[in-house]
Amino acid sequence: MKSYLVLENGNIFEGERIGYVADTICEVVFNTSMTGYLEIFTDPSYSGQGVVMTYPLIGNYGLTLEDKESREPWIQAVFVHELAEMESNFRSKLHIDKFLKYNKIPGLQGVNTRKLTKVLRDNGTMRGMLTDDISNLAEILNKIKNYHVSNVVQTVSSKTIYEVGEGNIQIGLLDFGSKQNIINSLVRRGCKVTVLPCNTSSKSILSKNFDAIVLSNGPGDPEDNEIAIQTIKEIYESNFKGPILGICLGHQLMGLATGAKTYKLKYGHRGPNHPVKNIEKDRIFITSQNHGYAIDEKTVNPEIAVVSDRNMNDGTVEGLKYLKKDIYTVQFHPEACPGPEDSSYIFDEFIERIKK
Repeated sequence: MKSYLVLENGNIFEGERIGYVADTICEVVFNTSMTGYLEIFTDPSYSGQGVVMTYPLIGNYGLTLEDKESREPWIQAVFVHELAEMESNFRSKLHIDKFLKYNKIPGLQGVNTRKLTKVLRDNGTMRGMLTDDISNLAEILNKIKNYHVSNVVQTVSSKTIYEVGEGNIQIGLLDFGSKQNIINSLVRRGCKVTVLPCNTSSKSILSKNFDAIVLSNGPGDPEDNEIAIQTIKEIYESNFKGPILGICLGHQLMGLATGAKTYKLKYGHRGPNHPVKNIEKDRIFITSQNHGYAIDEKTVNPEIAVVSDRNMNDGTVEGLKYLKKDIYTVQFHPEACPGPEDSSYIFDEFIERIKK
């Protein structure tokens, strides 16, 4: 079935339906990964977004449900150049098309993803609508204009407190849309992780006597999370002595809680091959990233934190080391395994900080 992606600037991209048949409006972003599409589909940070896969062939190794990053997929739509008709992988349990249909996620194949990605790079991230009928373009553009991604952290966060692992190190993980492999990475290192909903109060968190706290990744504009920012500020100003690790959105929220500002990147960083320099180590690591916002370096108080990591492509802040507290936050994903596992050392160093 012929269908269309209409962008808010009026550009139209044609393709054929895959997945669930329904009209949808979303924020359209692109990801440069060659593999890991199931992990992308189930990453809560993509809530409210339609993902353009820049690699031309998607689905050739199928889906292995054990690799999911959360309990369900969160993407709003998916756009690919070619969807493999048949998967070839001994671990595969399901074809992408069946997965999309079951989870009511619409998509398009046959899209000129190279051109679409160039449009997003030149014009910045845009909202768009996937639809079969473009006869009334003015009405479609008006619907797109009125669409806003909101309350996504509350949507993806855990609704209850639960524990994972049986280790001796007690970790409190404040869940803004945590990827499963963050939890797995801690459990493998001997931690017992208590996952806390995003609206958990600082009083409740501090009363549990955790050895350390992790602020997870998550979707949306960090400045929308006023309650979480206040909670993190109260933790920062408390007598809590344990280390704190912030990842992606958690990195941004800690920055906001200590007086820094964030801004929206033109088209974000989404992919597995972003070079980041750790200034203290004087070494560049290849990282996996998924974010559309960054901390404004000019607003970071030098008496509170210093830039510890920097993106080698555009110079943006990729990490902050705090001077008055044992806090280290990173914009990239140390739990991800895009091929290299360069940045997994961050968890090792986190555990060493706890033990000390």
